[in-house]
Amino acid sequence: MSGTKLPTSGQATVDAFLAKVRAAPRPVPAGARGRLIFALDATLSRQPTWDQAAQLQAEMFRETQALGGLDLQLVYYRGFHDFFASPWLAESDALLRHMSGVDCQGGQTQIERVLAHAVAEAKARRVAALVFVGDAFEEDADTVCQQAGALGLLGVPAFIFHEGGGERPARVFQEIARLGKGAYCPFDAGSAKQLRELLSAVAVYAAGGRAALEHHARRAGGAALLLTHRLG
Repeated sequence: MSGTKLPTSGQATVDAFLAKVRAAPRPVPAGARGRLIFALDATLSRQPTWDQAAQLQAEMFRETQALGGLDLQLVYYRGFHDFFASPWLAESDALLRHMSGVDCQGGQTQIERVLAHAVAEAKARRVAALVFVGDAFEEDADTVCQQAGALGLLGVPAFIFHEGGGERPARVFQEIARLGKGAYCPFDAGSAKQLRELLSAVAVYAAGGRAALEHHARRAGGAALLLTHRLG
């Protein structure tokens, strides 16, 4: 999977995402549950969209139930070195309870810790994918990219969803996705529907691979339906 940017225009986004799916191996053995790390920036700037993120992860769970489900781990950072990783959870209600008790707090980004945590989890047991949602980058780029490269070598694609803007975060996030053999997607308040569809697609892929994604696309319509047409 390449780490090229996923454009914000609908058709181009679908085409770019599909190219990555085609190149990906099956993420989990047949009959096994996929494991996906859902990591979020919980610093103060993201408070307005935290509730939306909670709803998005609930939908990710729902889309994978017919595939035997998905084990999902919530990871977030906030404040002064506050870093949290939940147990591996198999139900959306449990994850929502974790997220509903979180207040975003001012502080600097800890993306290196997110990636290092994902590397450790993947070494312990297969992780199908890492999803990260954030809006800022305030760390040493080379150090962070070293962890992204280690994740890529373990075969865990990193899907980076960039809220808002900023030239430096965009550059570094794209490099993390490239080294992590995943994809980078910028979004804003006007692209929430597209973000929801792509996150659901990542979750379905993590749970069941490409065939499951094709089946999901036939049911979901919208951008997901276009995936079906391209896959043929």
